[in-house]
Amino acid sequence: MEYRNLGTSGLRVSSLCLGAMTFGEADEKSFMHKVGADEATSHAILDRAIEHGVNFIDTADVYGQDGLSERVLGSYLTARGNRDQLVVATKFRFTMGQGPNKSGASRYRIIKCCEDSLRRLRTDRIDLYQIHMQDLATPEEETLRALDDLVRAGKILYAGCSNYAAYRLVDSLWKARAAHGTAFVTLQAQYSLVVRDLEREHVPLCRAHGLGILPWSPLAGGFLTGKYQRGAKAPEGSRLAQWKDRYARFDNERNWAILDAVSAVAGELGVTVAEVALAWLLAQPTVSSVIFGARTVEQVDENAKAVEVKLSADQARRLDEASAFDLGYPYQFLKQIQDRW
Repeated sequence: MEYRNLGTSGLRVSSLCLGAMTFGEADEKSFMHKVGADEATSHAILDRAIEHGVNFIDTADVYGQDGLSERVLGSYLTARGNRDQLVVATKFRFTMGQGPNKSGASRYRIIKCCEDSLRRLRTDRIDLYQIHMQDLATPEEETLRALDDLVRAGKILYAGCSNYAAYRLVDSLWKARAAHGTAFVTLQAQYSLVVRDLEREHVPLCRAHGLGILPWSPLAGGFLTGKYQRGAKAPEGSRLAQWKDRYARFDNERNWAILDAVSAVAGELGVTVAEVALAWLLAQPTVSSVIFGARTVEQVDENAKAVEVKLSADQARRLDEASAFDLGYPYQFLKQIQDRW
């Protein structure tokens, strides 16, 4: 396993991060209904990931329902007694509980969410505490001050964000630094060969400001695993068979061309489609750690092999070209004009 700094912080994390969204068997009220793993399987997944050198675990209070994923992870940390060997990340922002303050990133809610997550995780600190999405109803200064107070209290060690617009993220970084307070060290965002929109603004932003990118859905919800075929329905029992609307969005010529290119490279290297898709992300210079999910121990074994896959310059170029996307204005205009005028 390779270990990298989390952004420009001094914290070292494994280049692969185990995502805990699948931990626990959620009921029909949860979007994770029928796509999770029971507690015993989740613990076995954690054991195997750690055997492979993974030291970074990411979850969120809303995964499962009523903090299910955090509770399963908390029971594991207690049972194994290995809390200090792991970097634990979780998130807040989305609806938990009831009442007018059931969601958002107000100071009132951040403090409550942190305390609730600490109890569910059965720990005295959260190593990376992330806002799950920007909150337009709360001033960024209020969110940052609450996070700074939690850092000073030792309840969280680092702060990160997820699903932020580029303008809001730059504004947040400026305000944090102007106040000499806690600033985000990471951006967790959707990033894969299928979804490269992050490269318009966020990738250069993170490179300039020293944030580490934590890609979520690196296999595009499982589309880049090789189990899906052009013109065929999603296999029964697969995640995209459960999430039919998402599969329909993936079912287009560009994405099948990407899958063809990834499959070709995988054949050349003698590895799986998933390994190539993960390896492409691992080679991106702004990426600190790639978040992968697993419902079985076997999936952990397969994904962990990606750290050993090294793409040649030609293979990387072919993947880049197959997954090229419309930059839109002004990005496409800038790209075309830069070297001509």
